[in-house]
Amino acid sequence: MFYNLKDKLNRYRFFEACKQIFVTAPITATTTEPVAVLTQLQHKDVILFLIAIKTFAKQVPLSKVFIINDGSLNNDDFEILRQHIPIADIYDAGQFFDTHCPTGGCWERLLAIASFIDQFYIIQLDSDTLTLSELDEVKDHIKTNTGFVIGTWDQQEIEPMNTTSELIQKNVNPTLDAHVQMLAEAHFSKLEGSENLKYVRGCAGFSGFPKESFNKQFIIDFSRKIENEIGSKWRTWGSEQVMSNVVVANLDKAAVLPHPRYCDCNHMKLPDTCFIHFIGDCRFKNSIYAKLAQNEIKKLTSKSN
Repeated sequence: MFYNLKDKLNRYRFFEACKQIFVTAPITATTTEPVAVLTQLQHKDVILFLIAIKTFAKQVPLSKVFIINDGSLNNDDFEILRQHIPIADIYDAGQFFDTHCPTGGCWERLLAIASFIDQFYIIQLDSDTLTLSELDEVKDHIKTNTGFVIGTWDQQEIEPMNTTSELIQKNVNPTLDAHVQMLAEAHFSKLEGSENLKYVRGCAGFSGFPKESFNKQFIIDFSRKIENEIGSKWRTWGSEQVMSNVVVANLDKAAVLPHPRYCDCNHMKLPDTCFIHFIGDCRFKNSIYAKLAQNEIKKLTSKSN
């Protein structure tokens, strides 16, 4: 209860600090190329997403935005989204349910990406992200139709799947009580064909999926294999991020974005950092998120006048 009250207060303060986002210009298509952002959105994150998408679209030309409603968006939210993102198509998460995969935990988001990837280069953009300056690397990946993922440490690279698995087994030896990510990674080497697969411990919150780069069956097949190893644990929160990382790592061409140019709020190094993911443990710890967002909103406001 205390956490919920604190979260509501933090969000109210953030809203008050950043409500000028509502007077900035709507997002319009700025390219004829099939480049789209996709996000799964909940009611309490609407203002965060407006800031995320408007600062991102300022730097990266888009033709479409896909919003996956987690079930909590209301009529006022729909009106706001239609007004500010007229190029957005909104879908219910249930439209992407698949009995062969876990439900909830953002799995519908990943399955939605698999549904649209034949037509678009898809960028998964979490609502709690903020773009501060030019994203040259992202634009290069789009231009070359190659994948990307935001990493978690400097000079991080995509590596053989079994390398990750052996490292976890050697240093952690997780039990069934461990977090699903750690448990799944420890069992990678037990999967048939794992010697031919790759992995990266990135973040699903900001990832790029090239047009026609993978299909839904890859997700289903891998999900079945790892669930056979770790059981119902695979259907807990966090497994979708593992699956997203597996997908990106096994694209024909993909890379980890340079860190800390692209990083979470625990590792940012201003002014060099150009893109920040404000993950939960540091999102509202201080006022830096609001202050940086306010600064970017001012730029958007002056541009629209």
